Amino acid sequence: MKLFGKQPMIWGLIGAIAISVVLAGAGAFTARAADPIKIGFGMALTGGLSANGKPALLAMQIWKDAINKKGGLLGRPVELVFYDDQTNPATVPGIYSKLLDVDKVHLVVSGYGTNLIAPLMPIAMERKLTVLGIFGLANNEKYHYPNYFQISPTGPDPATSTATGFFELAAKQTPKPQTVALVGADAEYPQTALVGARELIKRYGFKTVYDKTYPPSTADFTPIVRAIKATNPEIVFVASYPPDSVGMLRAAHEVSLQPKLFGGGMVGLQFTTIMASMGPMLNGIVNYDYWVPEPTMMFPGIQEFFKEYQPRAAKEGVDTLGYYLPPYAYAAMQVLGQAVETTKGLDQQKIADYIRATEFNTIVGKIKFGKDGEWAKGRTLMVQYQKVQGNNIEQFRGPGKKPVLYPEELKSGTIIYPYSAALK
Repeated sequence: MKLFGKQPMIWGLIGAIAISVVLAGAGAFTARAADPIKIGFGMALTGGLSANGKPALLAMQIWKDAINKKGGLLGRPVELVFYDDQTNPATVPGIYSKLLDVDKVHLVVSGYGTNLIAPLMPIAMERKLTVLGIFGLANNEKYHYPNYFQISPTGPDPATSTATGFFELAAKQTPKPQTVALVGADAEYPQTALVGARELIKRYGFKTVYDKTYPPSTADFTPIVRAIKATNPEIVFVASYPPDSVGMLRAAHEVSLQPKLFGGGMVGLQFTTIMASMGPMLNGIVNYDYWVPEPTMMFPGIQEFFKEYQPRAAKEGVDTLGYYLPPYAYAAMQVLGQAVETTKGLDQQKIADYIRATEFNTIVGKIKFGKDGEWAKGRTLMVQYQKVQGNNIEQFRGPGKKPVLYPEELKSGTIIYPYSAALK
């Protein structure tokens, strides 16, 4: 009887212990599940590339917020850990060492731009990291590192990417233009682009009448443009960074340089602030681009992205249109996120193997990676600025101001040729 009398107490005690163990286990599981997946990177938040670095960061934060609303990755919230690389390649090794050794990030992506990706490559190879590069030009050409993947539509031959569509369009005009002037800064991207342009000039049978570079410190482009005009070229291909692009275009209007086709590889003309400042001076320029608000470019999810991005960009004082880099920064995170979810873990090699083998659906369209982690099929656009009036940036929100001329499958308009006809 005494034993029977104690049974309720014993069973109650056992039950309490069991419940405590279950709750403790649940608490431990919750704690583990709540540990964030950390994705680390440097980004140009100050310095020469900050005008694009800040919008890229905002796009990545929008992805992070969206994925966390859906429950995160692998049931864990995502945290972005980032530092300002100051647009200075020398800061990159220290930033990624800190991210990996101190912050203990699980995954990394690159900062923005060729020069900021280059110093990350040795670290990635040494530590066997999977890396998504954002808008670098041929960063893996000499390394052939299998776990590097490029988010930029330059395709398998990045050296010719800004020139291919330009010279293909030139070759299709009637009568076909014959003479070409090449000009670019004596710096990494322009030099690479000019190499590609020279290959295409040979392929299409054009004749080069001017081929020179200028120091990156050049401020006055009028003498350069006058020298180009003196050779009377029918085509002028320019490979330039943003300040040079602006200077070159202003000088061209000053001296009335009017070849039949003008543009090509001018970085910066895609940027919201530059489009606003240049206004009608842009008319007639045929130049590379990566995304424009044309009907042929409305991939699934892209409009929803801009509905989120543009109001936040206005509040934060960054690129209010965000057409150039932000969609691709978001797409980089889409690729990485899908790889983590599908491989069900954070194993660097499994993630790399999946990325290499998969075609991804992103807000910038389908992405399949090929040699050296570049896109298997290039999709660099050639657009022409048409009927730009005044300096109101709102005119660029809709179609018609930058119709796509190339590639054919994305074409949304017809070239105004020659260049002088677009100036009227």
